[in-house]
Amino acid sequence: MTWSLATYQRGQTIGVAVLRADGALVAPPDLKRWNSMLELLEDWRQAADILRAIEVDDAPAIDYDTILAPIRWPRKVVCAGVNYRRHIREMGGEIPAEGWKPFFFLKPPTTTVIGPTDAIIVHAPQTARYDWEAELAVVIGVGGRDIPLAQALGHVAGYCVANDITARGHHKRQAVPADAFIYDWFASKSVDGSLPLGPGITPAFQIPDPQDLHLRLWVNGELQQDESTSDMICTVAELISAASEVVTLEPGDVIPTGTPSGVGAGRGLYLRPGDLVRTTIDGLGTLENPVTSDNSVTSDNPVTSDNPITSDNSATSDNPVTDTPGRTP
Repeated sequence: MTWSLATYQRGQTIGVAVLRADGALVAPPDLKRWNSMLELLEDWRQAADILRAIEVDDAPAIDYDTILAPIRWPRKVVCAGVNYRRHIREMGGEIPAEGWKPFFFLKPPTTTVIGPTDAIIVHAPQTARYDWEAELAVVIGVGGRDIPLAQALGHVAGYCVANDITARGHHKRQAVPADAFIYDWFASKSVDGSLPLGPGITPAFQIPDPQDLHLRLWVNGELQQDESTSDMICTVAELISAASEVVTLEPGDVIPTGTPSGVGAGRGLYLRPGDLVRTTIDGLGTLENPVTSDNSVTSDNPVTSDNPITSDNSATSDNPVTDTPGRTP
């Protein structure tokens, strides 16, 4: 049974605790030596040995107001793009040939990252066309540059669930001085609050194989994404190694590893205020993020490019909606 390291808030207090598989938040005494998640990650070599030995079953429960994003804030958010075979096909692309080097882009860490139950706030959704992207996120615990492939997984502290919300409508500019400037990754990927992350960091020593994890995402109870990380083109280890050839990786960096098939863009489906997005990776936990807007316009249905109203998608019995982020069996 897995557990994760979570950041919680109670009143004005923010602390680090363990989120158990049964949804309980507990405080093993050994966690008191670190005041924040980033401090723990900076001490990962020692922390990993301590965490392997902690007892979570009998640890005292914590009263809390909310569970925050596990890291406040990541040093860098280095996102991998076009990294699932079936996703490339659904977007009309061709799977890269052997020897492909991973494609990366950045998200601003302090303004895009939100917690596991925080609202996704959308602006002009009909124009922006907000899409969902369930992703496995890697959290770096041991920094490095030019990390050899064989050593890459040794730099991982743990894994989170992420949802890379993307403004598809801002991705391609209509008027540019040259074709090289058509794609605007900043406008489509850097929107405030566009990276729900959590519910905690599941230590890497609890995950035998990051290429054997099951991702799912629902919108209003309707399953949209359902895939295994085995469909990745570049493995987690390959992504870490490749990213470290460009930038020095540091403790607290987050690397979302790409999204599988089932995004809305391939079918003309987009998010709108009133939607509820639920993102799960088995063994890591669940995000449940409502979609809202500045003017509080609500709807029960996702926007489509051809028809702004679709059939009602209520929560189903195999996708219960809970008030707090839970763990998956």
